[in-house]
Amino acid sequence: MKNIIITGTSRGIGFELVKILAKKGHNILALSRNEKPIEQLKLSNVRSLPFDLNNPDDYQKITNYISNHWKTVDILINNAGALLNKPFKNTSISDFEVIYKTNVFGVAETIRTVLPFFRKNSHVVTISSMGGVQGSMKFPGLSAYSSSKAAIITLTELLAEEYKDSGIAFNVLALGAVQTEMLEEAFPGYKAQISANQMANYIAKFALNDNAVYNGKLLQVSNSTP
Repeated sequence: MKNIIITGTSRGIGFELVKILAKKGHNILALSRNEKPIEQLKLSNVRSLPFDLNNPDDYQKITNYISNHWKTVDILINNAGALLNKPFKNTSISDFEVIYKTNVFGVAETIRTVLPFFRKNSHVVTISSMGGVQGSMKFPGLSAYSSSKAAIITLTELLAEEYKDSGIAFNVLALGAVQTEMLEEAFPGYKAQISANQMANYIAKFALNDNAVYNGKLLQVSNSTP
């Protein structure tokens, strides 16, 4: 039984991850601005907290929960993300700030908050995108999103190096298109070949087992373009 924190759990991949990992008997702390969808599952080994990556005060909720209930954390899955599909010439500083606050600064602060509670063999899995992979196909309108996803790939590599003697593994998964609400909002009518549940099953297995063989690695998880 592991103690697992997952961000972005109100829908899509995060929601499916909670169900999959809870069914396996693990303890889950589910973090999302909307905690109701997870609460409605009424799972005894899951605690859902309202949490906004952009609110500095909310990070204390993580610290308090771990200190009062778990003491240690085995797995952190940085799944929460924000997506903007907008021509670059029409974007503003505030557009980039919104995306980077969630996709980069929020990831960094979540890791920094949980870091004191990790132990040897803990695993940090951060969800990126194929759009953030150097040399991959890029799509118009995703300048803020894809560049932010590139940033967390490099962040993961740096943290793996900085903490290589701690026994904590840091890995990043660059996902291709997955049929989620966020994809539909950004690309109305596009149909991905992979469902949120299928991708969540892959991520769950990776998070539970693959820190034994991967650290500081980017894995491209896609069977399509985008």
